Amino acid sequence: MALQLHLPDLSDGALALEPAGPAPPPRARLPWHQRLRDLVVTYLPLLLMGLLALGTWWLVKNTPSADQSRAEGVPREEPDYTMQNFSVERFDKNGHLKLRLQGERMRHFAATDFIEIDQVRMHAVGEDGRVTQATALRAVANGDGSEVQLIGDARVDSRGPRGEPIQFRGEFLHAFLNTERVRSHLPVRVTSNGSEFTAAGMDYDHLSGQLQLQGKMRAVLQPNARRPAAAASAGTR
Repeated sequence: MALQLHLPDLSDGALALEPAGPAPPPRARLPWHQRLRDLVVTYLPLLLMGLLALGTWWLVKNTPSADQSRAEGVPREEPDYTMQNFSVERFDKNGHLKLRLQGERMRHFAATDFIEIDQVRMHAVGEDGRVTQATALRAVANGDGSEVQLIGDARVDSRGPRGEPIQFRGEFLHAFLNTERVRSHLPVRVTSNGSEFTAAGMDYDHLSGQLQLQGKMRAVLQPNARRPAAAASAGTR
C-alpha cells in the first residue's frame, strides 16, 4: 500500500523575502594608552594578590626565630667591652700566678670569647717554674689565656729543657701555654746559646725538648755551644 503525504498550498505572499537592514558600523579602534589602562584595570586585582603573596613569603623567610635572635644579640664584629692600659692575670688552684697579659688596649668579643690586644706583653709561668716572656704588636687570645697568637714583630723568650736561654722571633708565633708549645707557619728565627736557626716555619715542644724546623733552613752554630735538641729534628714538611 502506497503512503501519500499531502502538503497545504502556500500562498505567494508567505514566500516573500524582505530585504535585510543596514549593517552596523565597524567598531572604532581604541588608542593604545586607553587599551593599556583597560588591561591594567582588568588584571590589577590579580597583580596585587601576587605581590601580597610574594611579600608574605619574603617576611616568613627573613624573620629570625627567637633562638636565633638571642644568639645574635651581640654583633660578631663588635666587641662587647674594651679596656685601656689593662692587665689580666690568671692563677692556678693554689693561687700561684700562671699568666699575666698586659697591653695598651683590649677588645673582648662575646660571640667567640676571644680578646684582641694591642702592644701586648705576656708573662707566663710553667709547671716547673720556668718563666716565658713574650711581646708583639698585636695578640689574639682565647678566654682562659691558654692560647695566644702573637702577630707583628713577635718575640718569645724562654728557657730550654736544660735551662739554656732560647728565643723565638717572627711575624707570627702561636703559643700553647697548657702544652708548652710554640708554632709558626711563617718564617722564624730561633736563637739559643749563641747559635741561630732560621726557617720557613717551626714547631717547638718544650716538654720533649724537640724543635722541628720546616721548609728552607739556615743555621749558624757557635763552637763549644750546647746545641738544643731541636737541631737534629730540622727538616721540611
